[in-house]
Amino acid sequence: MLKSYKILVLLLLIFSISGCMQYGPIDEESFNTGSSGSTDSITGKGLFITNEGNFTYGNASLSYYDTETKNIENEIFARANAQKLGDVAQSMTIHNGIGWVVVNNSGVIFAIDISTFKEVGRITGFTSPRYIHFLTDEKAYVTQLWDKRICIINPKTYQITGYIDTPMKTGSESTEQMVQYGKYIFTNCWSYNNKILVIDTETDQVCDSIKVGIQPTSLVMDKNNKIWTVTDGGYEGSPYGYEAPSLYRINAETREVEKQFKFKLGEHPSEIQLNGTRDTLYFINNDIWRLPVTAEHFPVRSFIKNKNTIYYGLTVNPVNSEVYIADAIDYVQPGVILRYSSEGAEMDEFKVGIIPGAFCWK
Repeated sequence: MLKSYKILVLLLLIFSISGCMQYGPIDEESFNTGSSGSTDSITGKGLFITNEGNFTYGNASLSYYDTETKNIENEIFARANAQKLGDVAQSMTIHNGIGWVVVNNSGVIFAIDISTFKEVGRITGFTSPRYIHFLTDEKAYVTQLWDKRICIINPKTYQITGYIDTPMKTGSESTEQMVQYGKYIFTNCWSYNNKILVIDTETDQVCDSIKVGIQPTSLVMDKNNKIWTVTDGGYEGSPYGYEAPSLYRINAETREVEKQFKFKLGEHPSEIQLNGTRDTLYFINNDIWRLPVTAEHFPVRSFIKNKNTIYYGLTVNPVNSEVYIADAIDYVQPGVILRYSSEGAEMDEFKVGIIPGAFCWK
């Protein structure tokens, strides 16, 4: 998820002092005020949207869209907990009925009840957390920006219990998304790097790496245990190099690159996603593109045309393959989520927070 604005944000993070958000204690009382309605209890199926907010402004937020009622609730964390979410909401993952919201520049991960949105715990002490991946109920990995270490945490005690050192040079410290194959975790190194790292979860050590193009971003694994990543190619004048971006298919068992789809120099592919059956890829490259995981060539035409705005995030409903696109508009005003049918027909849209970037299905 590294379009031009995100590249700027990440560079600012590398060369700036991490923001410090002051949080109060976990509030035992409910706080259900706000113009969007009550947050007493949400029991149906739905979609969480993490709205990054503006870097250093502390205006990140969390939204929830009920796919059955078509109702959108904004600022749900603030309304349920009487405090702001913090600075740059990066990602969210659900594990055992608890939502884990990673707030990057504030260096915190919140654990929330996914029905009431109330905070049930938090983990602090990170440099700049990006994504969380659960191995067991008592062990998870957290990748970081601006830090060579991947954090090992205990979700039950809300503590950092250890670190995994990675072989990255100073100035290129960044691990991002994670996928798992057997006992191995694969994670992409984005900043001034061209590696997919392989981690042995029994030893908590990097045991291998896979070379791809310059700066791999998104990472997913399809139904055939093939890992897919897209590179952004760097930028003109970069000390690490500049090249055309590529989409790679990697065999998780052999760790070999099986396929490379090349984009044109200057294009900006990002946000690889899979449908529920994990047999079809979706990604942003100005337009929205759709590609079967068995394809040998790019499609001739895009799946959904860009509406002359900023497509910043993407997800696919795992049940009915509806497509949700996060439109950042101008990075200042509240963003919009555009909803399309599985056939690419525009259905509706709804407003969320500033810079909607990532999604999490309930």
